[in-house]
Amino acid sequence: MKATHEHEFEAQLGLPEALPAGEYILWQGSPDWISLGIEAFHLRTLGIYFALMFLLQLSFISGQPGELELKPLLITGSLIAITLSALATWAWMSTKASMYTITNKRVVMRIGVVFSITFNLPLKQIISAHELHRKSGNSDISLTLRGEDRIAWLHLWPHSRPWILNKPEPTLRCIKNGLKCAEILKSAWLNMNSEIVTSASNQENLSTFNTKEDFSGSNGEASQSNHSIDTALSAS
Repeated sequence: MKATHEHEFEAQLGLPEALPAGEYILWQGSPDWISLGIEAFHLRTLGIYFALMFLLQLSFISGQPGELELKPLLITGSLIAITLSALATWAWMSTKASMYTITNKRVVMRIGVVFSITFNLPLKQIISAHELHRKSGNSDISLTLRGEDRIAWLHLWPHSRPWILNKPEPTLRCIKNGLKCAEILKSAWLNMNSEIVTSASNQENLSTFNTKEDFSGSNGEASQSNHSIDTALSAS
């Protein structure tokens, strides 16, 4: 795994340097900012929470004797609007600064708003991938890295798998056409690791390319799909 900085000097969109001979781009994409705002920045949840707090304050104030005091409500409403706008702007900026690239040899993640950083994740260092597909049309694809390589959660967020903190998993967050992207990644991995797969098959000691697919509706509830893909990846 290799990290480089300052994507404004990148030789090609999403890449810190020109690809070497024999390497080529299979897929590129960025997060959808609205989906990222909802899933990573929890804009919907916070919006509902703030709305309930606002209604509670309105109920309390309207129950007081005398004329209705609008100033507290205006202050609360303004603070809510500023907070949600700031988070939405952060989500938008995160998507504009991010680019995911899959080549025939690696996954490249260029992320970061203030301090940009590019992670090069060789396909041979990836041992599994977890898919999350939502009914809204966006998907997450999380990557588990081989060995003791560990990327700090703060360096990755929001491009990391939620609630995985001990060994954060780099994640292609809120991408469109996630099923197509997953198939491209799986095919590239198999081509890059054909020797490992063959060896593991001969030893009958296979691990799997874990691509469990979860589907969640607009209400945020997730359910396990009956459809899953299991592909031999590596020996133990």
